[in-house]
Amino acid sequence: MGPRHEVNIGYDFQISEAPVSVEQVRNLQERLGAELASESEWELAYSQGLLIAEEGEIEVFPDSANSYWGKKCDGRPFLKGSKFPQISREWKDGKPTPSLSRPSSDSQSDFPELSSDCKVRLVVRNQKKWSEKSPKLPEYADTSRMIGEEILISLIVGIIPSFAWAYYNAAPSYLAEGWINLTLGGLFIGILSGLFWRPLQPTWIVIEGKMSSSHKD
Repeated sequence: MGPRHEVNIGYDFQISEAPVSVEQVRNLQERLGAELASESEWELAYSQGLLIAEEGEIEVFPDSANSYWGKKCDGRPFLKGSKFPQISREWKDGKPTPSLSRPSSDSQSDFPELSSDCKVRLVVRNQKKWSEKSPKLPEYADTSRMIGEEILISLIVGIIPSFAWAYYNAAPSYLAEGWINLTLGGLFIGILSGLFWRPLQPTWIVIEGKMSSSHKD
């Protein structure tokens, strides 16, 4: 999932040290006034070494999405819609592995219908409402930039070397007659190079309350 981004959590919260089973959630929510912890809150707590879990446990967040485009970056759950998979973590070798689970049942609910083998974290926040002015990622990726990068890479890695090879090694007439094959072959090589390398996409950070890419053209 992408893009890489910063989340600005400007409030205090308490999060359960261990994941909670589905059977316990309803009772604890009502008794403590707790809610399901978002992926962002979980990441902050994990980075500070505050979370524990048993091997093989699967934790599911209320967040549901297949990318982070359009996300409000203030700590709230990212509810993209009921047709999107839920974001989850599976603990393997003592570390959590990001994954996506089946679509959530209701994008407006903070309590997805989970299978009995899934667990969640509960959180108690010291704020009750989310700000409408919170920093937010763009709704969509900049496809024109990515297409431009692919064209430039294909030219440098594939097309230009193909024509250079033909110029020095093939018959003079081949450039005029076989330029289409040279172009398509070079384009194929350029696309294939994506298996091994591509420039890093920008990381989005919060600057003066707005999301900005970490490097500019």
